[in-house]
Amino acid sequence: MRYTRLLNGGKRGIIRVALVLLVLCLLWGCQPGPPPKGLEPLAPERAEKVAQSMAPAEQGLENWSELRPGLKGSLEYVRSKREQGAAPTKVYGRSIPWGELERTLERMLELLPRLEREGPSLLGRHFRFYRLRPDPLFTGYFEPTLRASLTKRPGYDVPIYGVPEDLQVADLGRFHPRWEGESLVYRIEEGRIEPYFSREAIRENGDFRDKAPVLAWAKDRVEVFILQIQGSGKLKLPDGRIVHVGYAAKNGRPYRSLGRILGERGYLDSSSLDMWSISRFLEDNPDMLPEVLDVNPSFVFFQLREDGPFGAMNKKLTPMASLATDPSVIPLGTPLVYQVRLPERDAEDTLPITGLGMAQDVGGAITNHHVDLFCGSSDEAKYRAGHLKDKGSVYLLLAR
Repeated sequence: MRYTRLLNGGKRGIIRVALVLLVLCLLWGCQPGPPPKGLEPLAPERAEKVAQSMAPAEQGLENWSELRPGLKGSLEYVRSKREQGAAPTKVYGRSIPWGELERTLERMLELLPRLEREGPSLLGRHFRFYRLRPDPLFTGYFEPTLRASLTKRPGYDVPIYGVPEDLQVADLGRFHPRWEGESLVYRIEEGRIEPYFSREAIRENGDFRDKAPVLAWAKDRVEVFILQIQGSGKLKLPDGRIVHVGYAAKNGRPYRSLGRILGERGYLDSSSLDMWSISRFLEDNPDMLPEVLDVNPSFVFFQLREDGPFGAMNKKLTPMASLATDPSVIPLGTPLVYQVRLPERDAEDTLPITGLGMAQDVGGAITNHHVDLFCGSSDEAKYRAGHLKDKGSVYLLLAR
């Protein structure tokens, strides 16, 4: 009735109706929703503009050819998936066959020498760019160095475990297509399938060393915890030698963020959480270590390696180029361009970078629109990995 009288008032009534609707919209929270998830194709000119801002020096590379080993590793992995007849990955309705990724990586390897001469904008003319929407969260990881010994000795009493003999893994995709790519980690106890031991159960089980080989003994429990989060690292032995350890398996328990738990419990300021603040808190409160570390039930087992670090494809990672992704969103092996602002030690502002990258790893906490940039092994890499937590842009590349 009221709206009818307003309309009868002519233009003034229409204006009043519009104002009433505007007020109601504001009161009811009528705001645009979040951008839809998906892959946004870029026009060639926009793709060229994104690509032309890349420079190898920003990624710590002398030239683009330094990416050749990493790209070849991705190609070997993708080619093996195609030869095995693996089903294509579907990303928001777009099917990405392994053969298409194979052609894309072959094209990238062919173009590397030309990037030196003609500049990276060349990529916009040879590849279709698909921007991941909404923009993903970037974090970083690095290859830590631990003080350790291959034999137990005074001061070295924290075990670094290999794969337990009773740990079993089932490929669930063999039982139903809906479980393709998923696995079940378990153990058998009295003829029954049981979840594998949690971090707390492993710590409290004095006989666990009878189940799993001890590869080395570390000096510091926090360093081993960080090693498990990073997935691989270096062991600095008492005689100065360096031994690499890499991911071998995990216990199948869900990953829980230690930083988030410490923030929720009021131990740390949630707005400024990073690896440094978490490490300092643990060092300052050694009596709380078991209680705090056990909130993350996930546990990683390792293997000794002559080189490293290696990602989920069993290929060596390239600093500032290899990324851990959710394979259901960015398939392993996919070449990509990323844009993010990097934290810089002793700098007031962050450093914007546009890099040429490769999806070559996965992680327990890396799901959905979350990518993890491998920063390297240096002190600068440790700083960046510990402080990087920002939204950025990712563009999947597929050959035209």
